[in-house]
Amino acid sequence: MAWARLSRANAQVYFGGLDKTTDRRDAAERALKTAQRLQPNSPEALLARAYYEYWVLRDYELAKATFGRVRELSPSSSDVPAALALIARRQGHWDQSIAYWEQTLTLDPRNIQWLGLAAETYAMLRQFPAALKTYDLVLDILPNAPDTVASEAKIYQAQGNLEQSGKLLAGVNAQTTSFNALLTKMNQLFLERHCDDAIRFIHTRLTEPRDLPAFERLADQMFLALAQRCVGDINGARATAQQLLPALNGLSKKDPDNAIFAVVLSLIHAILGEKDAAIREAERAITLLPSEKDAVDGPGYEENLASVEAMVGGNSRAIPRLQRLLEIPYSNCLTPALLKLDPKWDPLRSDPSFQKLCEEKKP
Repeated sequence: MAWARLSRANAQVYFGGLDKTTDRRDAAERALKTAQRLQPNSPEALLARAYYEYWVLRDYELAKATFGRVRELSPSSSDVPAALALIARRQGHWDQSIAYWEQTLTLDPRNIQWLGLAAETYAMLRQFPAALKTYDLVLDILPNAPDTVASEAKIYQAQGNLEQSGKLLAGVNAQTTSFNALLTKMNQLFLERHCDDAIRFIHTRLTEPRDLPAFERLADQMFLALAQRCVGDINGARATAQQLLPALNGLSKKDPDNAIFAVVLSLIHAILGEKDAAIREAERAITLLPSEKDAVDGPGYEENLASVEAMVGGNSRAIPRLQRLLEIPYSNCLTPALLKLDPKWDPLRSDPSFQKLCEEKKP
């Protein structure tokens, strides 16, 4: 069981994008093979194999078949319908995903992991009342959970209700340990156009005497550059971006299939005014994880390309891209309210086509 769980942990880190190196992939495979050697037909070993096929190989059909075998061994387990719900949404089968979440929560109604992921799926579909209702079920079980509170705040941001999201995020400060809450707080400051407060918030995080994980420090520095650009300090933004560039180039060379690094590089090059390099990295991120392969995260890379195009003057390409994104579900999806509020879309505001995208459609 321990080897099976270790394989799943390594596979999840690989899938999540924090570490897509060959070493991480091999670690997941080694642990899986050890679990299979010790007990090849156990539910835990089969579950680890299914997650390896899903998270590492991204062979959704193979994974579904293996999850089916797990279900035969453990018919009352909620793990299988939950995994099938996750795979269905990666494939863009949204109605199927919701149906699997309903099965999952019938089997395991107080599982906060499944409740949170089901709520997240509703949010991707822009079914915001259903998402908030499901997140509230999590908070009934685990009051004031920072990740869940932040997820609710994101929904209010997407609806343009910054007053309510601000109330939920009032307790988030530089010492908060939830990275999801910290990112949501920074986004709140950008949406409120308090970019000077964002700079102070990030400086506090970077200068306090405590160890930040490397990826959090890099993210903070990137947001610092964006906040400096937001307040009009172009020279400061470029100086921050220039400091980041060597470390990012090194990470990208070590982990060339990591779309997250390509996204950050695209933004850094855009801040530096290096148009061709910015577009190239943004397009590379899409190539690494296209929407056809991942309907959850893939469109986010298209949104990043649109934001880079807006930053470097490619308005005519950005606006049609945004129009498509408003029409499809995906993680942290765009809404007219976000287009209206977020300063990163300011270069597009004078365009009548963009103004039309910012109008909420009547039901």
